[in-house]
Amino acid sequence: ITGLRDRLKNGGNMVVAEGYLLELERRGHLQAGAFIPEVVLEHPEVVKALHEEFVHAGSDVVVAFTYYGHRAKLKVIGREDDLMELNLRALKMAKEVAVKTGTLMAGDICNTTIYHGDDPSSVEEVREIFREQIEWAVQSGADYIIAERFEEFGEAKLALECIQQFGNGLPAVVTIAPHVEDKTKDGLTFPEACKRLEEAGADVVGLNCCRGPSTMLPLLKEIKKVCKGPIAALPVPFRTTSEEPTMEVLTDPDTGMPAFPVDLPRFFCSRTQIAEFAAQAKEIGVQYIGLCCGNASHYTRLLAEEYGRKPPASKYAPDMSKHYRFGNKEFVKKHHTPGQQD
Repeated sequence: ITGLRDRLKNGGNMVVAEGYLLELERRGHLQAGAFIPEVVLEHPEVVKALHEEFVHAGSDVVVAFTYYGHRAKLKVIGREDDLMELNLRALKMAKEVAVKTGTLMAGDICNTTIYHGDDPSSVEEVREIFREQIEWAVQSGADYIIAERFEEFGEAKLALECIQQFGNGLPAVVTIAPHVEDKTKDGLTFPEACKRLEEAGADVVGLNCCRGPSTMLPLLKEIKKVCKGPIAALPVPFRTTSEEPTMEVLTDPDTGMPAFPVDLPRFFCSRTQIAEFAAQAKEIGVQYIGLCCGNASHYTRLLAEEYGRKPPASKYAPDMSKHYRFGNKEFVKKHHTPGQQD
């Protein structure tokens, strides 16, 4: 199987389905609030089925569901003793699906929620969190490591350093979470943060989560101007605006209350909007494309199709010409008019 570096060489691209967290919450297997992937232990068959569903829709990668499966988050719910089992099970499942489907398997590390760059003890604690998850990913046969959703450049840089130190040479995809302000929490613009990560050796840099397509695209254009290598774009599929640029600050107009997380569905992008996002991202030069929280398989199929794929799910792409009311007139006459059928 061709690895990440070779796939992206000379302008190639990859479609990557993320978004397990909110999708499994929606399906009743994960609690909003703590957002911890207990489902890996309690209903592994559900996670495996979603892996297969995303590949069917066109994902080139099976991402092990270890996002927020790290030591600091499991401590929140008193399940630290399950840390190794959760990670190894998630990685094994992802690898099995990847081998079966001929796709890549990515290990996943993420923001820890406990990082404080000016506190050496915090930095060392985060380093240890990254180390153990990276080593488990290597042990489980990951093809590359995703380091995602960092609000501070410092934590993203630390994640990259840990992949380089403990990742046995695996490629690193490092993405920043673009919140309301157009800079990281430690003061760098997103283009500058991505440029520095690329210069530090990340194979792919970019943005994921928080912002929807319309409020992420302008940032991607600026990132592309300063980065020489492949860039990543994995927005959330919600209709964010310049006034409310992230999913966390969207306001439900009926209640005046924050929509995040339970009332986000009213803000879902249309399929047409996701296809338009993919087309614009491709034009900008985004080589690593996907969606984050809120993603579903029909969206992944649209990304894959816009990026030149024809996944198995494309067999069932909409064809309203066959509809009994809204279809092609000749088709309707032939198949839905009494006395006209063969």
